[in-house]
Amino acid sequence: MDDAQNVSKHKFGLIGKNIDYSFSKGYFAEKFKTENLPHDYVNFDLQKISEFEDIFKNSENIKGLNVTIPYKEAVIPFLDKLNEKAKKIGAVNTIKISKKGKLIGHNTDFYGFKNSLKPHLQKHHKKALIFGTGGASKAIAFALKQLKIEFYFVSRSKKEGVSFTYSDLTDTNIGSHQILINCSPVGTFPNVNECPNIPYNAISENHILYDLIYNPNQTKFLRLGKSQNAITINGKKMLELQAEKSWEIWNK
Repeated sequence: MDDAQNVSKHKFGLIGKNIDYSFSKGYFAEKFKTENLPHDYVNFDLQKISEFEDIFKNSENIKGLNVTIPYKEAVIPFLDKLNEKAKKIGAVNTIKISKKGKLIGHNTDFYGFKNSLKPHLQKHHKKALIFGTGGASKAIAFALKQLKIEFYFVSRSKKEGVSFTYSDLTDTNIGSHQILINCSPVGTFPNVNECPNIPYNAISENHILYDLIYNPNQTKFLRLGKSQNAITINGKKMLELQAEKSWEIWNK
């Protein structure tokens, strides 16, 4: 029996930087325990992406990996192949290791976001502002495209693909974009008193504020939205959905 268990025991893990408090490890540890699976889930905390290859030198039987900030784009050159959606998005948060040892990049962030936002959408939710331009924001843009919602990127400085800087945003801009999505790390624990610098007084009960952050449970961004009677959503449901989608991909 032990031998059979050893054969079926796989290792999964998360690649990121400073990820002690990551969602994924706790989520999968609980899942493996509940479903009585003999697997391990490990955090691979990399100071730089060049350490990526060491994971495979030092660990055996890895079947799948999740990828978090700041490596969703930086990991791509290390992979053998991207699936179609990850290629279109230009960011990877899930890696499947094939039977032949090939590393295949996928993106399940867009799936998690899309399916956690959908139940809240109403007819007037036609335009969105995305705060931040990192790897996660690319998956959000892809999901909004699928939902046929017009979107614009907001960043601290003007660059290609950015429509507004934070200092450009007026009450009118906020009023006419009724989905506001924070894809930046601003407001993450321990910096819980920070939030994207936008005119919050222009937010109404017709708005949805979505923060990809889940720690704290309610960021200052969401708190300020709630005080204006907006619908507020944190990143937890998105994380759960993308984790389950990763699990599906690893086991296909």
